[in-house]
Amino acid sequence: MKGILAQKIGMTRILSPDTGDMVPVTLCFVPKNKILQIKNTEKDGYDSVVLAAFERNKKFSNIGKQFKFIKEINFSEVGDMKKDTEIDINILKDSKKVKVTAISKGKGFAGVIKRHNFARGRETHGSHHHREPGSIGMCAKPARVLKGKKMPGHLGAEQVSIKNVEVIEIDPENNLIALKGAIPGAKKGYLIVSEG
Repeated sequence: MKGILAQKIGMTRILSPDTGDMVPVTLCFVPKNKILQIKNTEKDGYDSVVLAAFERNKKFSNIGKQFKFIKEINFSEVGDMKKDTEIDINILKDSKKVKVTAISKGKGFAGVIKRHNFARGRETHGSHHHREPGSIGMCAKPARVLKGKKMPGHLGAEQVSIKNVEVIEIDPENNLIALKGAIPGAKKGYLIVSEG
């Protein structure tokens, strides 16, 4: 398993190089990622690489503040990677399908219809039940609302992963990767593109 940090640009459509069909794609910008730390099985108990991307304009003494996006990615084979070196988009050149992890769009406070796909109440014949969640309570036993009850609340702005996203095209010259369909997150949002 290997991966790289990227930024979502937006959606468009391109001609598939294999079939010639028009395919909806999400374009992602993949800059050079700097390796901040390499973890191995002997010392840390597992193999992974800490990557950083999108360097800030101002120089900070603290390495953690020099970059806008820092994430740890599991690497099955660290190989000849070294600290303070860089990796680029070519690390995914042989990948046909990838896993994309990002923070989904925040949608604020949402009701049960939008958040949990509840059915609405009737609009006519004197009904006063339209978009409400309905009764949530119990009788004498257990006489409380159980944890995990589907209720109105905050929707979105959480980490989401989508597996088996097809790689349509990789453009090393412009540091772009075209992924089939929609992926989570807002435009200019940061994401992790990895094998798996």
